[in-house]
Formats: sequence, structure tokens, C-alpha cells
Amino acid sequence: MIAVSVESDLVSGGKLSVRIAFPYGSKEIQAADWKHPDNHRSDLWVQIEEPAGAAVIDRILDGDYYSVGLEWNDGTFEKIDAHQFLLRGNKTPKFEFRICFAKKTGTIGTVPSALEVFTESTNHWKQFWLTGAAVDFTGSKDPRAPELERRVVLSQYLTAIQCSGSTPPQETGLTCNSWYGKFHLEMHWWHAAHFALWNRFPMLERSLDWYNKILPSAKDRAKLQGYAGARWAKMTAPDGRDSPSPIGPLLIWQQPHPIFYAELAYLSQPTAATLKKYQTIVQETATFMASYAHFDEKTNRYILGPPVIPAQENHPARETWNPTFELEYWHWGLKTAQEWRERSGLKRDPNWDDVIKKLSPLPAKDGVYLAHENCPQTFTERNKDHPSMLGALGILSGEKTDRETMRRTLKKVMKEWDWPETWGWDYPMMAMTAAPIP
Repeated sequence: MIAVSVESDLVSGGKLSVRIAFPYGSKEIQAADWKHPDNHRSDLWVQIEEPAGAAVIDRILDGDYYSVGLEWNDGTFEKIDAHQFLLRGNKTPKFEFRICFAKKTGTIGTVPSALEVFTESTNHWKQFWLTGAAVDFTGSKDPRAPELERRVVLSQYLTAIQCSGSTPPQETGLTCNSWYGKFHLEMHWWHAAHFALWNRFPMLERSLDWYNKILPSAKDRAKLQGYAGARWAKMTAPDGRDSPSPIGPLLIWQQPHPIFYAELAYLSQPTAATLKKYQTIVQETATFMASYAHFDEKTNRYILGPPVIPAQENHPARETWNPTFELEYWHWGLKTAQEWRERSGLKRDPNWDDVIKKLSPLPAKDGVYLAHENCPQTFTERNKDHPSMLGALGILSGEKTDRETMRRTLKKVMKEWDWPETWGWDYPMMAMTAAPIP
């Protein structure tokens, strides 16, 4: 809902109006196509003029439907073309209006007043800032401290408004459109896992039920590919289906994420109810992970891939196996899933224990970790995109990680990586890697 209150002589003088315009959807960054008015509809089907007024607009875009409800205190409302409407204030200088949205057409109910919206918003943000954790760099002698503190605080606000809904947000949040507006489930971790650590677990929990809703499609995906358990999509929408992609079907680092979320849930609320709520998700996720790991009898170890695409997505899938970060995540995920079984009064799964025990070691060469075991050199022309090998320590506790090897890897990445070819989350990942290395 949006509520607006304007007080200006321009309103009473007829010089200030509100234009409401609806575009067609677009895969471009603005997510708006203004050039094809015939591809969608904006049907005005309720309009009440008193001096206070109300209107409802039904929006129809292909198979997508929603309603927009408007109410205003004193003014006139008219449709000026197929997808544009004009709301004009009358004789008084103060003008208020409210706009709300519903997921289905014809479902707008009573719209709260502007004062009610303002009051609710004020109370919400007061509660938000007074109940979660905060950071205070007062006393720091580093001149960068005030700016870092400002960014940390701002990030809490931005993620709260963009990343705490009932489904994962699209890859770049809601500020702009990217990758066709789809969720990228490996990114859900970055968007929302931090809420639990700021003592705002309910903001993460809102989107966790969605994994239960799409579990049948995740199980179908695993079965279709010859695996047990549930394999989660990479690039998807609310229905949980895979989007066409040369990368999505082969990416695996999002697979342990639901176990990570479930563990955050248990750390926040260590109850039998939490175990019951997420046990199936943990079980089916771990079952896939154990099924995916291939046992090589010659070397007496479990191997991830090929084909596999690691978090650093620029490695050929057929020539890639045992990516460093994914090996560490597989180890952590299966161990955590076993702990969930024990907490729930179940026996440990012997197959999972076998994978944990015999999982390949993290691949290293010349004293540093490789992106994956088949890298011809420690860093090749592929030293761009995500330096994902660093995620084995920092994002994770790094039980399989040697600290000195990771220290050397971090220094080598800092010195030799192609920084213009990196992405936003690479930087906090590196900071998290550096933090536990004394």
C-alpha cells in the first residue's frame, strides 16, 4: 500500500495532479514496456465520486491478474487513455490518496486512511529498529568507520523492504529487474539468511514455507535426473519450475541452503515444533546430496561431478569436479542433517555418514585452494567471476579447511583476481573469509 498526503496551494489552484500509469511487463532492467498498450488491459470497473472518492482498476497481463484500489479525500478521477489515469485535487490545498494492491482481480476491500497507514508504518519501523541487533562503531579510529556503519544500517533497511516477503526475491532484489525477474535460489542465502543473525528470524521465516510448497517439484526434478530426494531449482518463479538455462540444471551450491535455513530456524527457536516443521525439507535435501555424490572405487572417495557448474560459473561443466566451496558445503550440510535426525529421535543415516567420511578433500595445488579439482593451474584465465573457493571458510565454519592454505589463497586472490569481472557479493564473502584467519 502507498499513502500520500500533499499540502500545497498548487493543489487548490488546479496545478498539481497525480498521474497513474501502467506499463506492460519487460525483462529489461526497468521491468516496464510502454510501447505495447494492446498487450495488456487496465479496466476501471468501480468509481465513486462524493467529494471523497474511490476506484478499482483490474490489471490483466497475459496470465497475470491483480487489482489496484484507490481512495482519495477530495478530488476527481478520470481515465485519460488505455493505461493512464488522472487524479485531481479540488478546492482545498490538502490532498490525500491511498493506493493498494491485491493479487487477484476484484478483491480490494476497505482501504485504510492515510493517517492509519502512516501510523502503522511508524509503529512497524520503530519495532524493527528496537528489537533487532545493531552495529555501533563509536570510538573507532579508522576514518572509514562512519561510512561502514551507515552502509550496514542502510543494508538492514533495504533488505527488510526487498528481501523479507513470502517468496525469495529476484536476484537483484526489487530495486530493478534482472534475469527475467526470476528467483535465483543460490542468492536467497545472501538476501535473507542474515535476518536470523540480526535476531530478526521472522523476516527469514516468511519465505521458508515456500520450500515446502515447491517440494513436490524438487523431488520430481531429482527423480527425473536419476537421484533420490529433492533437487532445488536454480532460476525459478513462485511455481518452483526450472527456467531455461545452460547453467541452472548443473549448479549445485544452492542445494544445501534449505538445511542452512532450517538450522538458523532451530538456533532461533530450538523447539520440537521447529524440528517438525523443517524435518522433511532437511531430510529430502540431504537425501539428494548423498545421492548426488558419486563413489569412485579406485580412489575410495565420493566425488561431486562431472558435470557440475560451481559457484564460479565460468568453468566448463564436463571438465569440472569437486569444486572447493561445494565440497565444504556438502560436508557441512550432511553433518547438520544428521544432527537434525538425532534431535528428532531418529538414528543417523549410515549412507550419509559414509559420504561424510569419504568425501573428497578440498583440492589444493602450490599451497592454495583450487576452484575445483581439475583446474590445470591454481589461477588461469578464469580468475574472474566469483572467487568461490574462499567461501569454504567464512560463509561456512571450514571443518575441512586448512587455515594457512586459505590464508595463502586469500592473498593470491587479492593480488591476481580480475576485479572488474566480479560481483557484489564477492566482497562480503572475502571479508567473511578474512575474519576467522588470525
